Amino acid sequence: MNKVKIDTNVVIYPMPVVLVGSQVKGRANFLAVAWVSRVNYKPAMIAAALGKRHFTNSGIHENRTFSVNVPGVDLVKETDYCGLVSGDQADKSGVFEVFYGELKTAPMIVQCPVCMECRLVSSVDLEMDTLFIGEIAASYSEEKYLTDAKLDVKKTKPFLLTMPDSNYWTLGEKLAQAWSVGRQKK
Repeated sequence: MNKVKIDTNVVIYPMPVVLVGSQVKGRANFLAVAWVSRVNYKPAMIAAALGKRHFTNSGIHENRTFSVNVPGVDLVKETDYCGLVSGDQADKSGVFEVFYGELKTAPMIVQCPVCMECRLVSSVDLEMDTLFIGEIAASYSEEKYLTDAKLDVKKTKPFLLTMPDSNYWTLGEKLAQAWSVGRQKK
């Protein structure tokens, strides 16, 4: 075995970058987040781990709603800014054009190809983070990001984060068809 022991602060590559939104003190606030994942099929749920001290958290706890917005590569500077600056020190509500859906308190970003508004189902208190689990109440996109009425990842152009090197990456090429390519082993 040629494996070498590495630091335990390792993450699964790559991580999608999203903007988690909440309404705090009457205004929209957004935080760049990479620790996010779908966690349930039906009902559709998504989880995001946010550091306990983030300004965004208070809005999620208060309203019991939040949004998950998937920015395209054209929003990398604005997204990074939302991860660098705290909402308690800067008003980030003007960084993007904001809209609200059915839940009324989960601000979403017009410029993002994919937006989801979520009802808070559970919050799990971890050592340094709070894991927010939300049921996706509604999701939004535009025709230009769809192919055959389904989201097209090539059109949405999401970007990814790698850690601990802290770099943003674009999405690569399709490798194979999921739930299909493995049949060749039978």
